[in-house]
This record gives sequence, structure tokens and C-alpha cells, in this order.
Amino acid sequence: MRPQQAFLFDTAIVRAKPFRTQLLKWIGNKQRFAHEIISYFPPRFNFYREPFLGSAAVLGTLAPTRAVGSDAFKPLIEIWKTLHDDPTTLKAWYAERWEQMQNGDKVTEYAKILDSYNANPNGADLLFLSRSCYGGVVRFRQDGYMSTPCGPHAPISPESFADRVDIWRFRTNGAQFVHRDYGAAIDDARSGDLIYCDPPYTFTQSILYGAQKFDLVQLFELIRQAKLKGVFVALSIDGSKKSGDFLCDIRIPDGLFEREVMVNCGRSMLKRFQMDGKTLEEEVVYDRLLLTY
Repeated sequence: MRPQQAFLFDTAIVRAKPFRTQLLKWIGNKQRFAHEIISYFPPRFNFYREPFLGSAAVLGTLAPTRAVGSDAFKPLIEIWKTLHDDPTTLKAWYAERWEQMQNGDKVTEYAKILDSYNANPNGADLLFLSRSCYGGVVRFRQDGYMSTPCGPHAPISPESFADRVDIWRFRTNGAQFVHRDYGAAIDDARSGDLIYCDPPYTFTQSILYGAQKFDLVQLFELIRQAKLKGVFVALSIDGSKKSGDFLCDIRIPDGLFEREVMVNCGRSMLKRFQMDGKTLEEEVVYDRLLLTY
């Protein structure tokens, strides 16, 4: 009998329904198909752990009763911790910057907020920039400098954002948010826990996540160790692009995963950004979802 089967689990999954209300705009956001990813999760588990939190789309859709969301990107975790500890402040962060943009030239005011972030990376500026930058593509240089220009769209109103904060605060009520390296976060897991990994994609997101160090070989070893402890691990990783014509060449260790499924992610958000907002019919992306169970 495998370790997972011998464990008494505390959390049971009911099939998740689509949840499309984003709090943050973020490249690689799994919001539209998070419910499909969740459908492949084990029916019972203990703590839910997400060590590459990003926009928390899967965590927000799952709405687990006990969870830890973590990320090595400190300004991002500052946003999630503020949502959990002081949602009123989160609403104020957004409203103050929205008013600033409304009371001046849009592009000029955006540039001021961007300069403020780059001078001192912080969650308050990042929150607004994620919702007002071009295409929602928050990208960074290797030195961590955010370089995305202002988007042509009008950011949602403070009232609409406040409504989203209330929804997300309720759905993430059972979660803790921690600034932590993915290695330490995975190592924290215990038998019967579920880890969902959504790391920066090695083939498609180097311009977006270059400021964050990531080692795929190390991640595979951490997953192997977690599996030996009886931890369930699901990993989203580069799959195919252009309607399946290209399968990203990633060497997966033999025997590490028990199952592989393909998840349709829709058309490429990054490609749309690179093509100046045009949507290409053939730029359909598929993720590989690898499961240790």
C-alpha cells in the first residue's frame, strides 16, 4: 500500500466550479481552467500547498480549508498577506493609485507608479501595476526592474476592485501566505499533503521571470523526495504550442510521475503581447499536468 493510501485525510474535494473573478492580472494565470486542473487532484488530502503562488488562481478556485501559499517574490506575497490580514488596506492601495491616474495624464501617472515600484519594490505599487499594465503581462529584467508599459484599457474602478477583495478574502480564508523559497516550501510538506507546482515555464517565460532563480532539475529532485514522504504532487509544465505542433523538450525523470494529462490553456497571452494585442488563431497553448499519484 502506498503511503498516501494509508493516511487519514482531513480534506475532501468536491469537483470545483469555474471561478473567473481575478484579483491580480498575471502572466501564466490559470484562472480560466483552474477547475480542470483541480479535477485531477486526489479526492482527499490534508494541507494544500502552492509554492509558486503567482496569481493564486488554483488556490482561489479550490478554496481549501487549510492551505499554505508561498512565493519567493516578496512584493507579491505582501499583496496576499495584506489580503488575509488587512483587506481594507489592500482596497486603499488600489483606490489611491487609481485616483492618481484619474487626476492626471494616464501614461504619465502610470510611469510615476512604475518608477516608485522600481525604486523600492513593494506590494502596493505592484498591485495596481498588475491591473493597469499592457496586457496584464508583468515582466521584469534580470535585475528585477519591471519594464511593462501602460496598457490601453481603463483599470477597473475601486468599487469593483473592493468587491473582488471581499470575494477573494472569503475564498482564501483557510490559507496562510508566506514569503519562502520553493525548496523550503516543498520540504515543509508532510505525508497526505497536496502540492501544486506552477513554476515559471522554461521555454516561454524567461523574459517574465528572469529575476527569479529557478532550477528545474532541483525541482524534480524535491518532488521525488516529497513523493517518498507520501506527498501528492501535481506539476504544471511546458506543453505544446501552435495547436500542438511543438512539444517543449523537457527531460522528465523516469518513474517520477504516474500520470500525464494535457490541459488546454487557450490562446497565448504572451504571444498576444508580443504581437501588439493581436490574437492568433493558431497560438493555442497546452500545459502538461504531471501527477505523482
